[in-house]
Amino acid sequence: MSNSSVLSSLKKISAAYKAVLQRIPEGQFQTTPPIGGWSYSEVYSHIFDASILSLEEVKNCVRGEGKIKSTAFVVKVILFFGSFPPAARYKVPKILLDREKKIDKAAAAAFIERFTKLLDSTYPGMNTADPALKTRHPRLGYLNAEQWFRFTEIHLKHHLKQLKRIEKSF
Repeated sequence: MSNSSVLSSLKKISAAYKAVLQRIPEGQFQTTPPIGGWSYSEVYSHIFDASILSLEEVKNCVRGEGKIKSTAFVVKVILFFGSFPPAARYKVPKILLDREKKIDKAAAAAFIERFTKLLDSTYPGMNTADPALKTRHPRLGYLNAEQWFRFTEIHLKHHLKQLKRIEKSF
């Protein structure tokens, strides 16, 4: 998948998150859903915080900050197919656990806006990044700029499905 296709997809996914956010009643946003797990609030906080951090890693790769490392085969498969394995359950990496918090709808909207602005400022440098230079992802190992970009798309799609499950449970 080309970087321009991923960019287009990321913009569509961000718009979908905005649309879902507008439909969520304020009273439900921070409420733990009947199915348990994260509230809408916690999903928005996690996904856009993690996505912003991922784009920062893209920028690090573009600036030449990284190491020459290999990417695990299983990670290449995830990136190729564009989704996490169906039976896989991933826990939030410890490095992100302390960042998890409940936010209000206005903060979620601001997170989306911050992400889209960073996306627009990050994308132009993508084609100049050395594909051999990689920075470390807390679960997937070393990723280059293009891989970080694709991971961001996959991760956002994954949590959009989670929002749909939460919505059905209310």
